[in-house]
This record gives sequence, structure tokens and C-alpha cells, in this order.
Amino acid sequence: MKALVYHGPHSRAWEEVPDATLHEPTDAVVRVDAVTICGTDLHILGGDVPEVTPGRILGHEAVGTVTSVGPSVQKVAVGDRVLVSCVSSCGSCRYCRDGSYGQCLGGGGWILGHLIDGTQAEYVRVPFADNSTYKVPDGVTDEQMIVLADILPTAYEVGVLNGAVSPADVVAIIGAGPIGLAAIMTARLFSPSHVVAIDLADSRLEAARKFGADTVVNSGRDDPAAVIAELTGGLGADVTMEAVGLPQTFEQAVRLVRPGGHVANIGVHGAPATLHLEDIWIKNLTITTGLVDTYSTPTLIGLVASRQLDTTPMVTHRFSLDEFETAYDIFANAAETGALKVLLTAPRQQ
Repeated sequence: MKALVYHGPHSRAWEEVPDATLHEPTDAVVRVDAVTICGTDLHILGGDVPEVTPGRILGHEAVGTVTSVGPSVQKVAVGDRVLVSCVSSCGSCRYCRDGSYGQCLGGGGWILGHLIDGTQAEYVRVPFADNSTYKVPDGVTDEQMIVLADILPTAYEVGVLNGAVSPADVVAIIGAGPIGLAAIMTARLFSPSHVVAIDLADSRLEAARKFGADTVVNSGRDDPAAVIAELTGGLGADVTMEAVGLPQTFEQAVRLVRPGGHVANIGVHGAPATLHLEDIWIKNLTITTGLVDTYSTPTLIGLVASRQLDTTPMVTHRFSLDEFETAYDIFANAAETGALKVLLTAPRQQ
């Protein structure tokens, strides 16, 4: 089979690799029908995730068709159309029993495209298939489903729920890439009074308006603190979310929140950020970080299937599976190309 293989920082290739096969009784092999690229993949290629070693197949998001299952798999069968979650769950360790699947001690967590071969391939081995795949409801397309593998549960759990968004809150989201847009969309479920999107790219700020932002701020031209002060009588935002992964944007999120507010870090960070305790120790802030656990995936699937959430505008560029090199270039230059999520699809099987 062919796959997108990591060869060290700034090096990748679509090349022939050994076929995906069952290793454990709880495994399934899934033919990849649709797959996408995550901002985390760009962090990996930038050298920010040293656990990813050369030779690794990248990717942790896919929709596909089950082609084989191990003898212990009970919930999915050959021929089932499934979402492959970005997080795998053994289902029995302390953290999995608490619903904290991202911290799985039994061999799961974020492993696809990280510690084991991932989804940017023609086929993928999915460990703990009963706990790590979700059947695609009738009437839901691959394109609608693909954002449920990672960005929607990540934004919802790590941003909206960890940030404790409540009715009438002023919410500031720094970064209007796919994760930031998903945070805007899911924050709206809690009826905030005002959502402010902050970014440097006008194309992404335009997308933020379409996804539900009330105010957009290009921080290269305007001062987000002044805008938020005007909205809040000088207090600051009730909730800020960092959805970029840079030291300066995390520090900005802390500056923009009000005393007693919540800072939810969603971004993947590859460098240290300064926590100014000399300024904030007195402000009663709650600062959260997190890897998505995907406990919310069934809820979000239900919202998409019932048309309460419309994920279709998230996909802006479409390619065939053998066009990964082009797709990466388009996605990596999103400020110029306007790319949000890129979708790569395999030829339809008869």
C-alpha cells in the first residue's frame, strides 16, 4: 500500500510501505476512504513532536470501511463504515474508566501517527477497534464526519468545556484556524453573548464570521485588548481560548481574560511560554490545558446527524489520496490559500 511517511523535520513522502495488518485480537484494519491533515501534523513536520520518529506514517483522522477484524472485536464488522478517532482507548485502565481516553495507560491515547503508524495511507491498523471507532450514521457524508475525528471534539472538550463557557459570556478565541473555528461553532451551543475571533489572516477572520464570531480582530492592525475592553466595560473576556500553539498567543490569552475568568489552552506548543505569576497570582484565574479525550464524540455525531451542527463549510479543498504532497503545501500556507480543512479521498470501491 502507499502512505505519507515522515522522514524527519521538514521531510515527508508518499511512498510504498508494507500493508496494514492485524497485530492484536482487538485490532481492526480500515480501508481509508477519506482522510485529512491536522495542524498537529505540521507541528510534527516542524520538529515540535520528537516522539514521532522517521519512518512513521502520519495522520490521526479518517473515515473508512472495515476490511478485517481481530477475533476479540465485537462492535464493528467487515464492511462497516466507521470514523477512526484520533484517540485510541483500551477501555479498562484507570483513565479510560474515567473517560480520560487521551491519558490511556493500556496502550491507547494519541498513538495514531504519533507512536504507531497513522491514517494518511490507503489502509490503517486501528488498535482497540471497539472503543476507537464509531459507526457513521446513515445520511452523514464522509466530509461531514471527518471533522469529528479530532478538531470538533478537541475544540469542544479542551476549549469550550474546559473553559466553562456559560450563557452571556464574552469569549475570545485566539487563532481562527480549523480548531478555532470549531471552538466558535461549539461555543455557540452555550449561548455566549459575544464571541471575538483574533487572527493575523483576514481570510481566516472572514471564515470566523461565517462560523459565528460576532467580532473579528486582525491583531496585526488592531488591539484585541481595546476591543475586548470596550465589550466588557474594561473587565476582560470571561473565557479566552488559545488555538495557535505559540508562546505569544498563550501569553496574550492570559492578558485578555478578566479576573476570575478561564483560560483554555488548545494549541500544540513546541516552545516554552512565560507564565507571569507576578501579575496573575492575585486574579483567581483558571488555566487549563489538555489533550482531547473524545468522550464527547457520540454527542457531536448526534448533533451533526440531526443537523444541529453543520460541519460542511470546514472543508475548503479536496484532493485524491495520491495528492498528499500538494494537499500539505496548500494546508501549510493557509493564510495565502484560504485552506481550512483539506479532504483527500480514495477512489470509490465497487
